Amino acid sequence: MLPSHPSDDTRSASPWLPDAIPVRETKALVLGTLLRERRTRDAVRALLPERLTTATDVLRLLAVWSGGEADLLAPPRLRSLPRPLRRELLAVLDALDPALLVEDVLRHDDLWKRAAEILHPFERYERHPRAALAFAVLRGTDIRGPGLGAALRATAPAYPQAVRVDGARLRAATWTGRAEEALRGGDPDRALAVLAERPGELVRRLDHLLRLYAAEALPGRVAEVLAERLPKAGPGPVLCALGRLRIRHLPGTRRVFFPRGQVAHSYTRDEDRAPLAEAVTRSVCELFEREVLRRLAAAEPYDVAVLDSRLAHLHVPSAERAAAKALVTVPKGSFQALPDGEVLRMFLHWTEPPKKRVDLDLSVVLFDADWNYAGVCDYTNLVYRDRAVVHSGDLTSAPAPDGASEYVDIDLDRLADTGVRFAMPVVFSFNNIPFELLPDAFAGFMALPGRSGRTSRYDPRTVRQRYDLVGNSRIHVPLLVDLERRGFLWTDVHLPDDEGYHSVWAHQEDLARIGRDLFQYFSTGRTTLWELAAWHAAARCPEVAVLRRTPRPGDPDELWTYRRGADEDTAAFAARLVGLRDPDATRSSAEADVLAGAAASGRSAFLALVEGDVAPAGASGSVYRLLPGPVDGCGLEHLAAGDLVAALG
Repeated sequence: MLPSHPSDDTRSASPWLPDAIPVRETKALVLGTLLRERRTRDAVRALLPERLTTATDVLRLLAVWSGGEADLLAPPRLRSLPRPLRRELLAVLDALDPALLVEDVLRHDDLWKRAAEILHPFERYERHPRAALAFAVLRGTDIRGPGLGAALRATAPAYPQAVRVDGARLRAATWTGRAEEALRGGDPDRALAVLAERPGELVRRLDHLLRLYAAEALPGRVAEVLAERLPKAGPGPVLCALGRLRIRHLPGTRRVFFPRGQVAHSYTRDEDRAPLAEAVTRSVCELFEREVLRRLAAAEPYDVAVLDSRLAHLHVPSAERAAAKALVTVPKGSFQALPDGEVLRMFLHWTEPPKKRVDLDLSVVLFDADWNYAGVCDYTNLVYRDRAVVHSGDLTSAPAPDGASEYVDIDLDRLADTGVRFAMPVVFSFNNIPFELLPDAFAGFMALPGRSGRTSRYDPRTVRQRYDLVGNSRIHVPLLVDLERRGFLWTDVHLPDDEGYHSVWAHQEDLARIGRDLFQYFSTGRTTLWELAAWHAAARCPEVAVLRRTPRPGDPDELWTYRRGADEDTAAFAARLVGLRDPDATRSSAEADVLAGAAASGRSAFLALVEGDVAPAGASGSVYRLLPGPVDGCGLEHLAAGDLVAALG
């Protein structure tokens, strides 16, 4: 919030800012926005030396200052700086560790070259020689001459960990280079020593390091270093590595990668890594879990927790910046039950910009249990097998203001009877117009109660999921429907359009491979929201109530109660809870939700639910819920999945 009176302008900005902003993109957004406002600029400038701790922090700030996003995915044209601010930012860069400065600058080399045009790092190089050193590496500056060249030659020998002289140029001597060399050298102890310097990278590259040791049990030195350095690692790398390492003793078939970007793409390759010994993965995961519990034990305690066991089908979020903006925010890779109803209706709506025809298409590709192609329902084939899948018809333009809509109705039981197991919806731009150019484009699905009486009317009350089509993309695969398990896997991936998908029939083999790889990848090796919520509960609550949902409709749910024993440590309590073993009490009831709410009523409570149908009266505390419900009116603090992760920071 900006100050309300001009007399407040020259005061410290600390009354408006928290002591720390842990997410760097958020920090840059806040500082950059306040810098752009003349009333707060001077106050914020005084905070820059302590708040900007990496070169990339400075670059994010410049992006926000220039009207862009702090994520640096689509950097704007950089705006010029007032001279005092320019000098202060160069002073911030000059005060950083030169080795880290050089490495950060090279990580975003193109954008830093553009930033150099407004920072002028060589103008008064004697004031900030280390910053000048980094930009000389970036620009490949000739150092043979007098003046700047002589100064660079004199400064470089003082920082051998950052740069080296190579004839007429300075070259980077980065930590990343040392780490890669150590890992390639086959000396695991040396690699461990280098990786230990950066806990986040130690966690990310731990699989590679353990393969170098090729031990049947976790080496003692590795265990010591992990115990010492894990407290410094970020929550994202810790949770991601924990999920993947848990299954690394098992043979794998395919690997899936999601490169960072404005939209989520996926790439796959064969698994060529040797499995690790099971004793190694078990020991490493125990260290990681103990570290998670240690961090959570320092958070605010609660009297009781109420957890939904169906959280086991939801994954801990990662790279949410590239996720589609959706009605229900579902972490990528999560598996959910299909909504009640005989017919699942996929829908697509778009509006084209003026004077530009845009033809989007909605298709559903069908596969059997072994991912063999079974058929397609699209603009070339409007009806599949006795109306098991029906397309509403092909529309080739969407003029404003009404736009255009396409539907595909999937009769779940009838389609399953044909031998189809998987249905893959695909949205693509037939005439190659990217989604980001459309003023309005969204898709999703709804549940229809029966086969009869269906119309094209859009009823918002039946919508289970709606997501925006955005970004520089032309092909989107939002989910995979599993008819056998009566659920869907939320994939939210965009496919490269270099080969074109104007006819999904022509790409049936590629789509089958993509579906198979994603289904296998997300089925195992991911830390779930159930585990994270259970760790929160075990570390912060002496009592936990678990809603055990029955898979068959009509059967009563169960309420399992766990109480931490007097001689039971946090790790043992967490293991019992995560594994759903040995509850202290169980109760079967058609009103398990009511019983769970009663257990938390009038108490300090932590709730983590799939559906918000537990409503404790007079309770205080916080709640994560995926779907809305009565709990929304209980006055509890609402948490997102990312908040559960951020508590580990």
